[in-house]
Amino acid sequence: MDATTGLPWAAQCLGMAFSAFSLCLVSLAVVLLLVRRWPWCSCHVCRAYLTGSWAKDFTNLGDWYAHLLRESPTGTVHVHVLGCTVTANPANVEYMLKTNFDNFPKGKTFSAVLGDLLGGGIFNVDGDAWRHQRKMSSLELGSVAVRSYAYKIVAQEIDARLMPVLAAAADDAGKIIDLQDVFRRFAFDTICKISFGLDPGCLEREMPMSKLAAAFDAATRLCAMRGAAASPLLWKAKRLLNVGSERELRDAIKLVDELAAAMIRERRKLGVANSHDLLSRFMASADAVDDKYLRDIVVSFLLAGRDTVSSALTTLFMLLSNNPAVAAAMRAEAATGDSLSAVTYEHLKDLHYTHAVLYENMRLFPPVQFDSKFCAAADVLPDGTYVSGGARVMYHPYAMGRMPRIWGADHAEFRPDRWLTGAGGSFVPESLYKYPVFQAGLRVCLGKELAVTEMKAVAVAVVREFDVEVVGDSGSGACACAPKFVSGLTASVSGGLPVRIRRVKK
Repeated sequence: MDATTGLPWAAQCLGMAFSAFSLCLVSLAVVLLLVRRWPWCSCHVCRAYLTGSWAKDFTNLGDWYAHLLRESPTGTVHVHVLGCTVTANPANVEYMLKTNFDNFPKGKTFSAVLGDLLGGGIFNVDGDAWRHQRKMSSLELGSVAVRSYAYKIVAQEIDARLMPVLAAAADDAGKIIDLQDVFRRFAFDTICKISFGLDPGCLEREMPMSKLAAAFDAATRLCAMRGAAASPLLWKAKRLLNVGSERELRDAIKLVDELAAAMIRERRKLGVANSHDLLSRFMASADAVDDKYLRDIVVSFLLAGRDTVSSALTTLFMLLSNNPAVAAAMRAEAATGDSLSAVTYEHLKDLHYTHAVLYENMRLFPPVQFDSKFCAAADVLPDGTYVSGGARVMYHPYAMGRMPRIWGADHAEFRPDRWLTGAGGSFVPESLYKYPVFQAGLRVCLGKELAVTEMKAVAVAVVREFDVEVVGDSGSGACACAPKFVSGLTASVSGGLPVRIRRVKK
């Protein structure tokens, strides 16, 4: 046999050996998982999680958690197979996010789960790196110039792109569109303009899909799968072998990296002087800025500004479809001007009922349904729960919005009036520790005001001109109260939100 004949055979043998090694490694990971977690914990909670039997009675994992937390006397439960304590107790939330903040960092485990996507961005770091980015972000997002610039972009996007898309659907009798997809495209265009000064054009009439948006969707979904795994050994083994979901994640992140780099190059080419977009301001003010640092900022802004806004708007119009009286009240309150451009930022702030509707929507359907911290040193939570050092602690806004001890017997009802307790029926917020939709304490969301303004602007513009009717299972009966969500870092409705758009009769 000559050398050329032997090469294919050698390659085949090497491939078979590698496959056998891969199978052994994955098998070892499964064995280690079983030895570590099973059957040492045979409680009903762990068995339900591992077997998926919770899905027989609950639409979403979050609904199951809400049930467990309502049943718990303290509003806290342990999921031993995850090494996790889950809480919906406001006192615990305040303790973690404020009182003993330094003992509940994001932690290395969390950073590992999201590190390939978020890198060293603000959502994935602790300590000095977090303080530095937060200080810079606070200065920029608190700037009057940036807020004015952002509102102008939001108004232009609504008038020039969102409203024409909805009008075209309304004029095409019987046409059904996926409103979730529309809002995701709108939010993606808007955050790219605000953050980077660039326009991906996702919400044009022909509705092209951005490769970056698709890759970002896949990356966030697959990172969430890592966090839900009973053991990190499983996804780490697949990442090492570059197989399955980890291979898909690597491909998605590669595309995110490439297009984020293209954004940075384009921003540099256009120049940063006298530009109000956030990336330009970071470039102009940061010391020793490198492309990796800027890439992580780009990805963090996309996660914060696109997925959360589109998620909240999707569930908002799902609820309004089933509550036409609420939509009518919003319409009456917002009856000013012919376009959003005629509605001032100050006027939006005075729309107390609309503000209450937005908060009530996010109480029931928070865009980020849970958040995890890690307990650095062994601690005891205010409700008496002991947490060992290195353990994961999760507070659950989705479950908290469904707790009668926080919201009363009507906690399951969509009732915006619960927020109008101020003079003359004005909006009064609840404690952020009871309503941690925007986090709270030292990590409270810096973009909160900008996000609420954007959502309010969209809500006002759409309800004044259109009635939105959800069609299919998503719009009737129990499904409207418990939509099925896709596993991800933010909440998105499985299958989208199919709707018919009708013009309001004037």
